[in-house]
Amino acid sequence: MSDTSARDTLRDQARDNARDRDNAMSVAAISSERIEPDDNGWTRRLVLFLRVMAIVSIIKGLYHWAQVTGFIGGEEEAFENQSMAWQTATIYFAVIELVAAVGLWLATPWGAVVWLTTVVSMAVIELMFPGIYGGSLTVVAFEAVMLAAYLALAWMAARERPP
Repeated sequence: MSDTSARDTLRDQARDNARDRDNAMSVAAISSERIEPDDNGWTRRLVLFLRVMAIVSIIKGLYHWAQVTGFIGGEEEAFENQSMAWQTATIYFAVIELVAAVGLWLATPWGAVVWLTTVVSMAVIELMFPGIYGGSLTVVAFEAVMLAAYLALAWMAARERPP
């Protein structure tokens, strides 16, 4: 075999290998775009729930800030006319609800912890100190349902991930 024919054979083999590699890469690109089965369904539901709770927390935080700044309520309901306990609780929730909203939207562990703190704090204030916000059992029930929903979704999301 001559040097020219050997070089031509090697060049043809290199070209064939490059073509095979390009075809393999294009097949890999197509296969990576396939929709895979929904293995993380509970995790997706948990993140959606956290985002909804983030929106609720933003609304609650802005409501408390509206109370502090006087955008809502009349003159007799003004912030400075309220008890010190009411003012303290309102400032606390005005700040912590917005912090929780950021953490919940990002689906971070600290966001869930801060949100759980707000849920438990509101339930405790409503049940143990009814003189501050009036002791509404509706608020406590809502907070309990949201807490139960979070715990159930977190449990199911944790079960679908291998240890």
